[in-house]
Amino acid sequence: MLEIILAVLVLVGAVFTLIGSIGLYKLPDFYMRLHGPTKATTLGVGAILVASALYFSFKEETVSLHEVLVTLFLFITAPVSAHLMAKASLHIRTRMESHTQNKP
Repeated sequence: MLEIILAVLVLVGAVFTLIGSIGLYKLPDFYMRLHGPTKATTLGVGAILVASALYFSFKEETVSLHEVLVTLFLFITAPVSAHLMAKASLHIRTRMESHTQNKP
């Protein structure tokens, strides 16, 4: 049963990471490109890290602290870094696509 759970987590993580990477490549401007790596890729890497933590926790019969700390660090830093990049690009007035702009 553990192998099925691990396989599903790794597969889900890989799919989310792929979707985030495709979004980073395909989306037209900087602000839209922020969503790819900060949303989908963070969930993808998080799912893979949870699978790794489960595997090593059951293999060694202790809590795998390294993967838990990396996952925590990832979920804390990814939104903060995306927010800072968005604020910096607004400050330097990075060009937006017309459908990105918020029009009343």
